Amino acid sequence: MAIEKITMPQLGESVTEGTISQWLVSVGDRVNKYDPLAEVMTDKVNAEIPSSFTGVIKELIAKEGETLPVGAVICTIEVEGEDGAAQEAETKQEEAPKAETAQAAPPPKKGAKGRYSPAVLRLAQEYNIDLEQVQGTGMGGRITRKDLLKLIESGNIPTAGQKPAAQAAPVQPATPVQEAPKAEEEAAPKQPAAPTIPVQAGDIEIPVTPVRKAIATNMLRSKHEAPHAWTMVEVDVTNLVAYRDSIKDEFKKREGFNLTYFAFFVKAVAQALKEFPQMNSMWAGDKIVQKKDINISIAVATDDALFVPVIKHADEKSIKGIAREIAELAAKVRAGKLRPEDMQGGTFTVNNTGSFGSVQSMGIINYPQAAILQVEAIVKRPVVKDGMIAIRDMVNLCLSLDHRVLDGLICGRFLARVKEILENMSKDNTPIY
Repeated sequence: MAIEKITMPQLGESVTEGTISQWLVSVGDRVNKYDPLAEVMTDKVNAEIPSSFTGVIKELIAKEGETLPVGAVICTIEVEGEDGAAQEAETKQEEAPKAETAQAAPPPKKGAKGRYSPAVLRLAQEYNIDLEQVQGTGMGGRITRKDLLKLIESGNIPTAGQKPAAQAAPVQPATPVQEAPKAEEEAAPKQPAAPTIPVQAGDIEIPVTPVRKAIATNMLRSKHEAPHAWTMVEVDVTNLVAYRDSIKDEFKKREGFNLTYFAFFVKAVAQALKEFPQMNSMWAGDKIVQKKDINISIAVATDDALFVPVIKHADEKSIKGIAREIAELAAKVRAGKLRPEDMQGGTFTVNNTGSFGSVQSMGIINYPQAAILQVEAIVKRPVVKDGMIAIRDMVNLCLSLDHRVLDGLICGRFLARVKEILENMSKDNTPIY
Protein backbone atom coordinates (compact mmCIF):
# COMPACT_ATOMS: atom_id res chain seq x y z
CA MET A 1 0.00 0.00 0.00
CA ALA A 2 1.24 3.48 -0.89
CA ILE A 3 1.25 6.55 1.31
CA GLU A 4 -0.15 9.56 -0.56
CA LYS A 5 -0.17 13.23 0.41
CA ILE A 6 -3.13 15.64 0.47
CA THR A 7 -2.10 19.26 -0.07
CA MET A 8 -3.75 22.62 0.49
CA PRO A 9 -5.70 23.32 -2.73
CA GLN A 10 -5.98 26.68 -4.46
CA LEU A 11 -9.60 27.70 -3.81
CA GLY A 12 -9.55 30.73 -6.11
CA GLU A 13 -7.33 32.18 -8.78
CA SER A 14 -5.46 34.53 -6.45
CA VAL A 15 -5.70 32.56 -3.20
CA THR A 16 -2.23 31.84 -1.77
CA GLU A 17 -3.04 30.19 1.58
CA GLY A 18 -5.77 28.62 3.67
CA THR A 19 -6.53 28.00 7.33
CA ILE A 20 -7.65 24.60 8.64
CA SER A 21 -10.73 25.58 10.63
CA GLN A 22 -11.80 22.02 11.48
CA TRP A 23 -10.80 18.46 10.68
CA LEU A 24 -13.69 16.22 9.64
CA VAL A 25 -11.66 12.99 9.94
CA SER A 26 -9.29 11.40 12.44
CA VAL A 27 -6.24 9.17 12.12
CA GLY A 28 -7.38 5.65 11.28
CA ASP A 29 -10.61 6.72 9.56
CA ARG A 30 -11.35 5.10 6.23
CA VAL A 31 -12.32 7.61 3.55
CA ASN A 32 -13.57 7.30 0.01
CA LYS A 33 -12.43 9.43 -2.88
CA TYR A 34 -14.15 12.87 -2.73
CA ASP A 35 -15.10 12.49 0.96
CA PRO A 36 -14.59 15.79 2.83
CA LEU A 37 -11.45 15.81 4.96
CA ALA A 38 -11.37 19.28 6.48
CA GLU A 39 -13.09 22.64 6.54
CA VAL A 40 -10.81 25.39 5.23
CA MET A 41 -11.13 29.16 5.50
CA THR A 42 -9.40 31.45 3.00
CA ASP A 43 -9.57 35.19 2.39
CA LYS A 44 -12.31 34.48 -0.16
CA VAL A 45 -14.40 31.48 0.84
CA ASN A 46 -15.10 28.82 3.42
CA ALA A 47 -14.89 25.42 1.74
CA GLU A 48 -14.14 21.75 2.33
CA ILE A 49 -11.08 19.83 1.12
CA PRO A 50 -12.05 16.56 -0.58
CA SER A 51 -9.94 13.44 -0.57
CA SER A 52 -8.15 12.61 -3.80
CA PHE A 53 -7.86 8.95 -2.77
CA THR A 54 -9.68 6.02 -1.21
CA GLY A 55 -7.84 4.76 1.84
CA VAL A 56 -7.11 5.20 5.53
CA ILE A 57 -6.01 8.46 7.18
CA LYS A 58 -2.40 7.92 8.24
CA GLU A 59 -1.40 11.32 9.68
CA LEU A 60 -2.96 14.75 10.19
CA ILE A 61 -0.01 17.06 9.61
CA ALA A 62 -1.75 20.45 9.80
CA LYS A 63 -3.34 21.55 13.05
CA GLU A 64 -6.73 23.19 13.42
CA GLY A 65 -6.27 26.94 13.23
CA GLU A 66 -3.00 26.62 11.30
CA THR A 67 -2.55 28.64 8.11
CA LEU A 68 -0.63 26.97 5.30
CA PRO A 69 0.37 28.05 1.78
CA VAL A 70 -1.22 26.48 -1.28
CA GLY A 71 0.53 23.19 -2.03
CA ALA A 72 1.58 22.47 1.58
CA VAL A 73 0.92 18.92 2.81
CA ILE A 74 -1.96 18.78 5.30
CA CYS A 75 -2.35 15.03 5.79
CA THR A 76 -1.35 11.61 4.44
CA ILE A 77 -3.50 8.67 3.35
CA GLU A 78 -2.62 5.00 3.08
CA VAL A 79 -4.12 4.16 -0.29
CA GLU A 80 -6.22 1.03 -0.73
CA GLY A 81 -7.01 -0.85 -3.91
CA GLU A 82 -5.65 1.20 -6.80
CA ASP A 83 -2.22 2.62 -6.26
CA GLY A 84 -1.96 6.32 -5.56
CA ALA A 85 -0.61 7.28 -8.97
CA ALA A 86 -3.57 5.68 -10.73
CA GLN A 87 -6.09 7.37 -8.46
CA GLU A 88 -4.38 10.75 -8.80
CA ALA A 89 -4.30 10.46 -12.60
CA GLU A 90 -8.00 9.71 -12.55
CA THR A 91 -8.65 12.72 -10.34
CA LYS A 92 -6.73 15.07 -12.65
CA GLN A 93 -8.77 13.91 -15.63
CA GLU A 94 -11.93 15.01 -13.90
CA GLU A 95 -12.95 18.61 -13.55
CA ALA A 96 -11.53 19.77 -10.24
CA PRO A 97 -14.05 21.76 -8.18
CA LYS A 98 -13.16 25.21 -6.91
CA ALA A 99 -14.75 26.84 -3.88
CA GLU A 100 -17.63 24.35 -3.51
CA THR A 101 -18.35 23.99 -7.23
CA ALA A 102 -20.44 20.89 -7.83
CA GLN A 103 -18.49 17.83 -8.96
CA ALA A 104 -19.84 15.83 -11.87
CA ALA A 105 -20.49 12.53 -10.08
CA PRO A 106 -23.69 10.56 -9.41
CA PRO A 107 -25.53 11.62 -6.26
CA PRO A 108 -25.95 9.13 -3.42
CA LYS A 109 -29.19 7.21 -3.19
CA LYS A 110 -31.99 8.78 -1.23
CA GLY A 111 -31.96 7.73 2.40
CA ALA A 112 -28.38 6.52 2.24
CA LYS A 113 -26.22 7.30 5.25
CA GLY A 114 -23.89 10.13 4.21
CA ARG A 115 -20.88 11.90 5.63
CA TYR A 116 -21.88 15.37 6.76
CA SER A 117 -19.73 18.25 7.89
CA PRO A 118 -20.32 19.69 11.39
CA ALA A 119 -21.79 22.84 9.84
CA VAL A 120 -24.36 20.77 7.92
CA LEU A 121 -25.25 18.73 11.00
CA ARG A 122 -25.69 21.88 13.11
CA LEU A 123 -28.07 23.48 10.60
CA ALA A 124 -29.99 20.23 10.12
CA GLN A 125 -30.49 19.90 13.87
CA GLU A 126 -31.42 23.55 14.38
CA TYR A 127 -34.03 23.59 11.60
CA ASN A 128 -35.18 19.96 11.93
CA ILE A 129 -34.11 19.16 8.36
CA ASP A 130 -34.39 15.57 7.17
CA LEU A 131 -31.06 15.20 5.35
CA GLU A 132 -32.26 12.04 3.57
CA GLN A 133 -34.71 14.23 1.62
CA VAL A 134 -32.10 16.79 0.56
CA GLN A 135 -30.44 16.61 -2.85
CA GLY A 136 -26.86 17.77 -2.44
CA THR A 137 -24.91 19.79 -4.98
CA GLY A 138 -21.46 19.08 -3.53
CA MET A 139 -18.90 16.56 -4.66
CA GLY A 140 -20.53 13.20 -5.36
CA GLY A 141 -23.91 14.63 -4.46
CA ARG A 142 -22.76 15.54 -0.95
CA ILE A 143 -24.94 17.98 0.98
CA THR A 144 -23.23 21.30 1.65
CA ARG A 145 -23.98 24.12 4.06
CA LYS A 146 -24.99 26.23 1.06
CA ASP A 147 -27.66 23.66 0.10
CA LEU A 148 -29.27 23.91 3.54
CA LEU A 149 -29.12 27.71 3.61
CA LYS A 150 -31.02 27.82 0.31
CA LEU A 151 -33.72 25.55 1.76
CA ILE A 152 -33.96 27.65 4.91
CA GLU A 153 -34.28 30.88 2.93
CA SER A 154 -36.97 29.35 0.68
CA GLY A 155 -38.98 28.07 3.64
CA ASN A 156 -39.41 24.70 1.90
CA ILE A 157 -37.75 22.59 4.61
CA PRO A 158 -38.10 18.78 4.35
CA THR A 159 -38.79 17.29 7.79
CA ALA A 160 -39.12 13.76 9.12
CA GLY A 161 -42.89 13.68 9.49
CA GLN A 162 -43.19 16.65 11.82
CA LYS A 163 -43.25 20.42 11.55
CA PRO A 164 -40.02 22.22 12.37
CA ALA A 165 -39.71 23.99 15.67
CA ALA A 166 -40.05 27.76 15.75
CA GLN A 167 -37.15 29.02 13.76
CA ALA A 168 -34.50 31.29 15.08
CA ALA A 169 -33.28 34.22 13.04
CA PRO A 170 -32.12 32.98 9.62
CA VAL A 171 -28.49 32.01 9.49
CA GLN A 172 -26.58 34.09 7.00
CA PRO A 173 -24.06 32.48 4.67
CA ALA A 174 -20.41 33.09 5.39
CA THR A 175 -19.52 36.51 4.03
CA PRO A 176 -17.19 36.29 1.07
CA VAL A 177 -14.39 38.75 1.23
CA GLN A 178 -13.18 41.16 -1.33
CA GLU A 179 -11.71 39.44 -4.38
CA ALA A 180 -7.96 39.99 -4.23
CA PRO A 181 -6.68 41.44 -7.52
CA LYS A 182 -4.87 38.90 -9.64
CA ALA A 183 -1.08 39.11 -9.54
CA GLU A 184 0.23 39.57 -13.05
CA GLU A 185 3.88 38.64 -12.73
CA GLU A 186 5.18 39.54 -9.30
CA ALA A 187 4.27 37.89 -6.01
CA ALA A 188 2.51 40.02 -3.41
CA PRO A 189 4.97 41.65 -1.00
CA LYS A 190 5.28 40.05 2.40
CA GLN A 191 3.98 42.13 5.26
CA PRO A 192 6.66 43.28 7.69
CA ALA A 193 6.92 41.56 11.04
CA ALA A 194 4.33 42.80 13.49
CA PRO A 195 5.73 45.31 15.99
CA THR A 196 5.88 44.32 19.64
CA ILE A 197 3.24 46.40 21.40
CA PRO A 198 2.93 46.19 25.19
CA VAL A 199 -0.55 45.18 26.33
CA GLN A 200 -1.78 46.71 29.55
CA ALA A 201 -4.78 46.02 31.72
CA GLY A 202 -7.92 47.23 29.99
CA ASP A 203 -6.47 46.97 26.48
CA ILE A 204 -8.48 44.87 24.06
CA GLU A 205 -6.73 42.52 21.63
CA ILE A 206 -8.75 41.95 18.46
CA PRO A 207 -7.70 38.99 16.30
CA VAL A 208 -7.07 39.81 12.64
CA THR A 209 -9.81 38.13 10.62
CA PRO A 210 -9.24 36.79 7.09
CA VAL A 211 -11.31 39.71 5.78
CA ARG A 212 -9.17 42.32 7.52
CA LYS A 213 -6.01 40.43 6.54
CA ALA A 214 -7.07 40.48 2.87
CA ILE A 215 -7.73 44.23 3.02
CA ALA A 216 -4.34 44.85 4.63
CA THR A 217 -2.53 42.70 2.06
CA ASN A 218 -4.24 44.38 -0.91
CA MET A 219 -3.66 47.90 0.38
CA LEU A 220 -0.02 47.17 1.19
CA ARG A 221 0.57 45.69 -2.25
CA SER A 222 -1.03 48.68 -3.97
CA LYS A 223 1.09 51.19 -2.04
CA HIS A 224 4.23 49.06 -2.42
CA GLU A 225 3.99 48.48 -6.17
CA ALA A 226 2.01 51.41 -7.61
CA PRO A 227 3.60 54.90 -7.47
CA HIS A 228 0.59 56.92 -6.38
CA ALA A 229 -0.06 60.45 -7.59
CA TRP A 230 -3.09 62.58 -6.72
CA THR A 231 -5.14 65.38 -8.25
CA MET A 232 -8.47 67.08 -7.56
CA VAL A 233 -11.12 69.23 -9.23
CA GLU A 234 -14.17 70.98 -7.79
CA VAL A 235 -17.47 70.67 -9.60
CA ASP A 236 -20.60 72.83 -9.51
CA VAL A 237 -23.49 70.33 -9.29
CA THR A 238 -26.24 72.82 -8.46
CA ASN A 239 -28.37 71.86 -11.47
CA LEU A 240 -27.84 68.13 -10.84
CA VAL A 241 -28.91 68.49 -7.19
CA ALA A 242 -32.06 70.40 -8.15
CA TYR A 243 -32.92 67.81 -10.82
CA ARG A 244 -32.41 64.79 -8.60
CA ASP A 245 -34.25 66.33 -5.64
CA SER A 246 -37.24 67.15 -7.84
CA ILE A 247 -37.75 63.53 -8.96
CA LYS A 248 -36.37 61.39 -6.11
CA ASP A 249 -39.71 60.87 -4.29
CA GLU A 250 -41.62 59.91 -7.44
CA PHE A 251 -38.73 57.65 -8.49
CA LYS A 252 -38.69 55.85 -5.11
CA LYS A 253 -42.45 55.35 -5.22
CA ARG A 254 -42.34 53.97 -8.76
CA GLU A 255 -39.15 51.88 -8.65
CA GLY A 256 -38.93 50.85 -5.00
CA PHE A 257 -35.32 51.96 -4.47
CA ASN A 258 -33.52 55.27 -4.00
CA LEU A 259 -32.20 57.49 -6.78
CA THR A 260 -28.93 58.56 -5.19
CA TYR A 261 -26.52 61.26 -6.28
CA PHE A 262 -23.90 58.53 -6.55
CA ALA A 263 -25.71 56.96 -9.52
CA PHE A 264 -25.25 60.21 -11.48
CA PHE A 265 -21.53 60.29 -10.64
CA VAL A 266 -21.00 56.67 -11.71
CA LYS A 267 -22.81 57.37 -14.98
CA ALA A 268 -20.62 60.43 -15.66
CA VAL A 269 -17.42 58.48 -14.91
CA ALA A 270 -18.49 55.58 -17.15
CA GLN A 271 -19.17 58.00 -20.01
CA ALA A 272 -15.80 59.71 -19.56
CA LEU A 273 -13.97 56.37 -19.41
CA LYS A 274 -15.43 55.51 -22.81
CA GLU A 275 -13.96 58.73 -24.18
CA PHE A 276 -10.62 58.28 -22.36
CA PRO A 277 -9.97 54.52 -22.49
CA GLN A 278 -6.41 54.96 -21.21
CA MET A 279 -7.92 55.49 -17.76
CA ASN A 280 -9.50 52.03 -17.98
CA SER A 281 -6.12 50.27 -17.97
CA MET A 282 -3.97 48.01 -15.79
CA TRP A 283 -0.24 47.53 -15.29
CA ALA A 284 0.99 44.06 -16.33
CA GLY A 285 4.76 44.18 -15.90
CA ASP A 286 6.06 44.46 -19.46
CA LYS A 287 2.84 45.84 -20.89
CA ILE A 288 -0.24 47.94 -20.10
CA VAL A 289 -3.59 46.25 -20.64
CA GLN A 290 -6.33 48.63 -21.78
CA LYS A 291 -9.61 46.95 -20.86
CA LYS A 292 -12.47 46.82 -23.34
CA ASP A 293 -15.28 46.54 -20.80
CA ILE A 294 -16.03 49.39 -18.43
CA ASN A 295 -16.74 47.74 -15.09
CA ILE A 296 -17.01 50.17 -12.19
CA SER A 297 -15.97 48.94 -8.75
CA ILE A 298 -17.79 50.65 -5.87
CA ALA A 299 -16.73 50.47 -2.24
CA VAL A 300 -19.30 49.28 0.32
CA ALA A 301 -18.30 49.19 4.00
CA THR A 302 -19.68 47.24 6.94
CA ASP A 303 -18.72 47.75 10.58
CA ASP A 304 -15.61 45.61 10.27
CA ALA A 305 -14.87 45.08 6.57
CA LEU A 306 -14.74 46.69 3.15
CA PHE A 307 -16.12 45.08 0.01
CA VAL A 308 -15.77 46.25 -3.58
CA PRO A 309 -18.61 44.89 -5.75
CA VAL A 310 -18.64 45.69 -9.46
CA ILE A 311 -21.20 47.30 -11.78
CA LYS A 312 -20.52 45.46 -15.04
CA HIS A 313 -20.74 47.35 -18.36
CA ALA A 314 -21.63 50.57 -16.57
CA ASP A 315 -21.34 52.61 -19.79
CA GLU A 316 -24.24 50.63 -21.27
CA LYS A 317 -26.59 51.22 -18.33
CA SER A 318 -29.04 54.05 -17.69
CA ILE A 319 -28.93 56.08 -14.48
CA LYS A 320 -31.87 54.02 -13.25
CA GLY A 321 -30.01 50.78 -14.02
CA ILE A 322 -26.93 51.99 -12.18
CA ALA A 323 -29.02 53.12 -9.20
CA ARG A 324 -30.67 49.69 -9.05
CA GLU A 325 -27.31 47.88 -9.07
CA ILE A 326 -25.91 50.15 -6.37
CA ALA A 327 -28.91 49.37 -4.16
CA GLU A 328 -28.80 45.63 -4.86
CA LEU A 329 -25.05 45.27 -4.34
CA ALA A 330 -25.12 47.28 -1.10
CA ALA A 331 -28.00 45.13 0.18
CA LYS A 332 -26.05 41.95 -0.65
CA VAL A 333 -23.01 43.19 1.26
CA ARG A 334 -24.99 44.07 4.36
CA ALA A 335 -26.92 40.79 4.28
CA GLY A 336 -23.74 38.75 3.84
CA LYS A 337 -24.90 37.42 0.46
CA LEU A 338 -22.30 38.94 -1.83
CA ARG A 339 -20.81 36.32 -4.16
CA PRO A 340 -17.20 36.21 -5.37
CA GLU A 341 -18.36 36.85 -8.93
CA ASP A 342 -20.02 40.08 -7.75
CA MET A 343 -16.52 41.44 -6.99
CA GLN A 344 -14.64 40.29 -10.07
CA GLY A 345 -13.74 42.12 -13.26
CA GLY A 346 -13.55 45.70 -11.99
CA THR A 347 -11.54 48.09 -14.19
CA PHE A 348 -11.93 51.46 -12.38
CA THR A 349 -13.10 52.31 -8.86
CA VAL A 350 -15.46 55.09 -7.76
CA ASN A 351 -15.68 55.55 -3.98
CA ASN A 352 -18.51 57.49 -2.34
CA THR A 353 -16.49 59.03 0.49
CA GLY A 354 -18.95 61.91 0.62
CA SER A 355 -21.45 59.63 2.36
CA PHE A 356 -19.30 60.06 5.50
CA GLY A 357 -19.13 63.84 5.13
CA SER A 358 -15.58 63.82 3.75
CA VAL A 359 -14.67 66.79 1.56
CA GLN A 360 -11.15 65.76 0.54
CA SER A 361 -9.37 62.40 0.61
CA MET A 362 -6.63 60.45 -1.14
CA GLY A 363 -7.70 56.89 -1.91
CA ILE A 364 -5.42 53.88 -2.29
CA ILE A 365 -5.76 52.37 -5.77
CA ASN A 366 -7.65 49.09 -6.04
CA TYR A 367 -4.77 47.02 -7.48
CA PRO A 368 -4.25 46.19 -10.35
CA GLN A 369 -6.48 49.03 -11.58
CA ALA A 370 -4.78 52.28 -12.54
CA ALA A 371 -6.95 54.81 -10.71
CA ILE A 372 -9.61 55.41 -8.06
CA LEU A 373 -11.96 58.42 -7.91
CA GLN A 374 -13.21 59.67 -4.55
CA VAL A 375 -16.57 61.47 -4.75
CA GLU A 376 -16.68 63.80 -1.76
CA ALA A 377 -19.63 65.39 0.04
CA ILE A 378 -21.82 67.89 -1.80
CA VAL A 379 -21.74 71.11 0.20
CA LYS A 380 -23.16 74.59 -0.33
CA ARG A 381 -20.38 77.15 -0.73
CA PRO A 382 -20.12 80.77 -1.87
CA VAL A 383 -18.45 80.88 -5.27
CA VAL A 384 -17.87 83.52 -7.90
CA LYS A 385 -20.17 82.99 -10.89
CA ASP A 386 -20.51 85.48 -13.72
CA GLY A 387 -18.62 88.06 -11.65
CA MET A 388 -20.94 87.74 -8.67
CA ILE A 389 -20.88 85.71 -5.43
CA ALA A 390 -23.50 82.99 -5.39
CA ILE A 391 -24.33 80.04 -3.14
CA ARG A 392 -23.80 76.84 -5.16
CA ASP A 393 -23.79 73.09 -4.53
CA MET A 394 -20.14 72.09 -4.90
CA VAL A 395 -18.33 68.74 -4.77
CA ASN A 396 -14.66 67.77 -4.89
CA LEU A 397 -13.56 64.86 -7.09
CA CYS A 398 -10.23 63.42 -5.90
CA LEU A 399 -8.32 61.09 -8.23
CA SER A 400 -5.47 58.78 -7.19
CA LEU A 401 -3.53 57.37 -10.14
CA ASP A 402 -0.84 54.81 -10.84
CA HIS A 403 1.95 56.90 -12.38
CA ARG A 404 3.37 53.86 -14.19
CA VAL A 405 0.19 53.74 -16.31
CA LEU A 406 -1.14 57.29 -16.30
CA ASP A 407 0.28 60.80 -16.50
CA GLY A 408 -1.09 64.12 -15.35
CA LEU A 409 -2.14 65.25 -18.82
CA ILE A 410 -4.56 62.39 -19.53
CA CYS A 411 -5.88 62.42 -15.96
CA GLY A 412 -6.45 66.16 -16.10
CA ARG A 413 -8.40 65.83 -19.34
CA PHE A 414 -10.40 62.94 -17.92
CA LEU A 415 -11.37 64.87 -14.78
CA ALA A 416 -12.24 67.94 -16.85
CA ARG A 417 -14.59 65.80 -18.93
CA VAL A 418 -16.24 64.28 -15.83
CA LYS A 419 -16.68 67.82 -14.48
CA GLU A 420 -18.23 68.97 -17.77
CA ILE A 421 -20.70 66.07 -17.84
CA LEU A 422 -21.79 66.62 -14.25
CA GLU A 423 -22.15 70.39 -14.55
CA ASN A 424 -24.41 69.94 -17.58
CA MET A 425 -26.71 67.34 -16.00
CA SER A 426 -30.24 68.68 -15.73
CA LYS A 427 -33.87 67.82 -16.37
CA ASP A 428 -33.56 69.01 -19.97
CA ASN A 429 -30.67 66.83 -21.11
CA THR A 430 -30.19 63.93 -18.66
CA PRO A 431 -32.63 61.01 -19.07
CA ILE A 432 -32.97 58.68 -16.08
CA TYR A 433 -34.33 55.75 -18.09
